[in-house]
Amino acid sequence: MVVNDPVTELHPGFSSPDATATPWTHAATRLEQAEIFWLSTVRPDGRPHVTPLIAAWLDGALYFSTGADERKAKNLEGNPHCVLMTGCNAIGDGIDLVVEGDAVRVTDLATLQLVADTFASKYGAPFVFTVGDGVLAGEGGEALVLEVRPVKAFGFSREATFSQTRWRFQQA
Repeated sequence: MVVNDPVTELHPGFSSPDATATPWTHAATRLEQAEIFWLSTVRPDGRPHVTPLIAAWLDGALYFSTGADERKAKNLEGNPHCVLMTGCNAIGDGIDLVVEGDAVRVTDLATLQLVADTFASKYGAPFVFTVGDGVLAGEGGEALVLEVRPVKAFGFSREATFSQTRWRFQQA
């Protein structure tokens, strides 16, 4: 699936007077460089569930792994809608990014290998995996891989100026 360039919109009400919208290329670079992400899912009873994890930005999507019996995997099985967030916790610099989409399980061996290679080069041990039968295998056992292609994303920049940017994606 190809992700086209998103529609980019600055929200002037939450931005400095001289702010401009953050280019998607800048946000995508930050997604690629980020080490920790926060995944938000919804439990079967409607309560939220948030957990930190590692992820890789590859070919226009975020990829993460989880054990099949973990709460996030169970939540996503019943409701694939989720949010992945990353950023910094300093008020005076950086950019926080929020990516909305649906988590889809990946079983393609070539994609699994790409994710495993990216995790190994980006994070090192203990995030070194081998590709098994539709899963990644590592120190902690087997892990499912899920892909989230952005439907909508938000950027909250505190770099040169404060700005709030929204990106809307059309899947082709």
